[in-house]
Amino acid sequence: MPIKKIYTEAYLLYDDGLHKVFWLGIEEADEEKGILTNQYMIVDGNEAALLDPGGYFIFDRVARNVISKIDPMNVKYIFFSHQDPDVLGTINLWYEETPNAKLAISSLWVRFVPHLAVTGTSRIIEIPDEGTRFKLGNSSIYALPAHYLHSPGNFSFYDEKSGIFFSGDIGAAAFPEGEWYLFVDNFNEHIKYMEGFHRRYMSSTKALKAWVRMVREVSPKVIAPQHGAIFEGENVGKFLDWLESLEVGIDVYEHLFRFRKL
Repeated sequence: MPIKKIYTEAYLLYDDGLHKVFWLGIEEADEEKGILTNQYMIVDGNEAALLDPGGYFIFDRVARNVISKIDPMNVKYIFFSHQDPDVLGTINLWYEETPNAKLAISSLWVRFVPHLAVTGTSRIIEIPDEGTRFKLGNSSIYALPAHYLHSPGNFSFYDEKSGIFFSGDIGAAAFPEGEWYLFVDNFNEHIKYMEGFHRRYMSSTKALKAWVRMVREVSPKVIAPQHGAIFEGENVGKFLDWLESLEVGIDVYEHLFRFRKL
């Protein structure tokens, strides 16, 4: 279905009264400016965390939706799954907009952050390769390894209270122009929007299978990727089964590594 104006507003994914999770909207104009991206916010009590807040051209919409739900002074963390510009292209703007927030990113990418006009590193948290746990209000958010899927320093984030697993680029779908939906309904039909991306961008079949094993241990209720649509209910299991059977990256493209006189 086409993107409707109603989706410019934040959408509530989970609410138990004290703990809330929001998807932070999308706009029809986004299709003209780059690949569509999802941004999320977790609120527990009076503390909030943003996840993969995105690139420059969506900053106004994301900031507006954040401010509609919580005082930016109460944003405690901003989590970045990896280093791509559609993930952290506005890191300098959020650094100013949320002065109390810690910026959490893989230790592999911290040295690159000053290139994005961030004036200091005292508020940056280096996530170790093995991952870590963050306290948000009375809840816990886990940074879990997703290395080489696709970035060598890559993390997924699991919100224990809601059961939502934020998977970053894993689960991404590239919709054709004019086609978009927030939740996966027909999984088999949705595969065609995911398969090409995963085969090319996920670099390691071994890493992908290891990630699936880890996610199964968590047993999430929802998997929310940074691109495409959200998996819930039986589609969580269908998605993991599909990933587990997929061959990706160098295992698919090894044949290209040979010299040719062009």
